[in-house]
Amino acid sequence: MAETDLVELVDEHGDAAGTTTVGQAHAAPGRLHRAFSVVLTRPDGRMLLQRRAETKLRFPGLWTNSCCGHPLPGADLHARAALRVREELGVDLVGAREVGTFRYRAQDAASGHVEREHDHVLVGRCTGELRPDPEEVAEVEWVTPARAHELVAAGVVTPWFADVLRLVDADAASA
Repeated sequence: MAETDLVELVDEHGDAAGTTTVGQAHAAPGRLHRAFSVVLTRPDGRMLLQRRAETKLRFPGLWTNSCCGHPLPGADLHARAALRVREELGVDLVGAREVGTFRYRAQDAASGHVEREHDHVLVGRCTGELRPDPEEVAEVEWVTPARAHELVAAGVVTPWFADVLRLVDADAASA
């Protein structure tokens, strides 16, 4: 998304509360807005992680879930997630389901930008051959849940990824 694209502001309950631009939503002190985090999984239990490209405006070079983004105001969350997966990773998202939401706030010390998001976590599979967009993604890796937890413990992940992983773990435990 461009910094001038619109995102949906939400209240503390996740209800729509207006719109603003991506840039304004991420300007300090941050405005609470809707986001999504997609985790692609395989039948062997591995999940696809990406290391964010160094050119990303917020939290470059850190490991995170398969794909992140913002739905356009009033847009279908699943459709927007599928589009971002196709744009960032070159594959089609299939069987996606929401496993939970959480709110967080994190400031990127390097840029001064602030993430303040009501994040919907989607888990699904993908079809096609991975073709990551180098402007978005530095590298990808299919990892075990144990490896994902090691990356969290090492402190080389985005601020939201530990919460994403917590929801994915809880969903897997209930299956």
